[in-house]
Amino acid sequence: MNHGSSRRNTPSPKSHPLRTASRLLLITAIAALSLAARPPSAPLARSARVAYSTSLFDAFGAVPALSAPSASPSSVIVGAAATKGGLGAVLAAADGSVYATGNAQLFGSMAGKQLFAPIVGIALTPDNQGYWLVGSDGSVFAFGDAHLYGSMAGTTLNAPVVGIAATVNGAGYWLVAADGGIFSFGDATFYGSMGGQHLNAAVVGMQPTSTGAGYWLVAADGGIFSFGDATFYGSMGGTTLNAPVMGMALSPDGKGYWLVGNDGGVFTFGDAVFHGSLGAQLPNTPINGILSAPGIDGYWLLSPDSLTYSFTPTPNERLLPASTAIVNAAASQIGPATQANFCNPYGPCEEWCALFAAWAWDRGGIPAVSDGFTGDLYQWAATHTSVISANQTPAAGDIVFYGTGPQNTETSVHDGIVVQTWPDGSLITVEGDSGPGPAGWLGVTVNGPFQAQRSIEANGDPIYGYGEPS
Repeated sequence: MNHGSSRRNTPSPKSHPLRTASRLLLITAIAALSLAARPPSAPLARSARVAYSTSLFDAFGAVPALSAPSASPSSVIVGAAATKGGLGAVLAAADGSVYATGNAQLFGSMAGKQLFAPIVGIALTPDNQGYWLVGSDGSVFAFGDAHLYGSMAGTTLNAPVVGIAATVNGAGYWLVAADGGIFSFGDATFYGSMGGQHLNAAVVGMQPTSTGAGYWLVAADGGIFSFGDATFYGSMGGTTLNAPVMGMALSPDGKGYWLVGNDGGVFTFGDAVFHGSLGAQLPNTPINGILSAPGIDGYWLLSPDSLTYSFTPTPNERLLPASTAIVNAAASQIGPATQANFCNPYGPCEEWCALFAAWAWDRGGIPAVSDGFTGDLYQWAATHTSVISANQTPAAGDIVFYGTGPQNTETSVHDGIVVQTWPDGSLITVEGDSGPGPAGWLGVTVNGPFQAQRSIEANGDPIYGYGEPS
């Protein structure tokens, strides 16, 4: 039998910003499913509808501890911006909600309003009296004393927007896309971009210089691209990483920067001082960003804490008893691989995305065929449980199948476990045998949120169907 169906190498023409950088981040959303009070050495117990009870921030260096906001976020925290002096921060969630901690103030949000794409970032105005939110479609929303200077809403983008940065005086902003494209509005000056150029990994964020006359872009492989008066101080590009880089922050004088990985590892360049990291704690502490405040020698690591997956199920969503067990099993495996040559904990030493999905179903009481070929798993579901087409809405616990059909390894190329379906139809999945790394040295990663009908753009391949546990 041909066991050869799993996407595994990054970068490749089929790699994509949402699976490898994952941000939309958002990339660590399902890893952060429950962190109830426990001894430090206790294993994570994750549940798709349980909230964190700990801090959003881990502080390192001369920065104050910032606790979670008083209100529990209803969606994944995707970005944060620190106030002057580092005594507070505003937090943006993927559903458009905004939360404040410390001395930060709230001026409004997009919570409960129609969004055509998830929010992916937030930027504060210089006086901390307003902020902008940006969606992955390039939409910009202004609150407080933040002015709207334009957006990419309604424009076809080559890659989703992944972040926003304000100019020094707050009279403009830049948007950055996963392909390295830069869009300038207001008094923001365009100094160059990586748009249209080959990238080894998706861009996940940007930082402007203290003068506003330049900026850095950072990619998921740790690559750094500098423009304008931004000085290149080094990068992790070309180095094998245990987890993708999720963002960057500037040192106090802007003559250096920190990078952070999804595992909480911190890398320093220029005059940025290493104050500590969480790199040895994966998968217990997934990190999706790093934050610093001007003039303060230190940084916060941001985790999508205090979140509850509280979206109301759509009427046709199947609330199966097995779903929670399947989702929890898949989420419990998120983290870097520890095996080589495709050896894995879920079956034979072969490409193992299908083995992982079958393993998760088995933990939910569905003893699916354990086989390395995704098409065989689809056919098993069609015979023993049920399948639905790509244009139907899946539910948590379903298996998503990528490609054009189950016929062979050329048409059925990858799969994953659906762990959440958003009200707008966006999916978040957990997938095995995926993520950055050489062949056979891959892990279980989060993919999404992405629109199923735009899977080719997000994932490199379409979706041809879903397997249902019953």
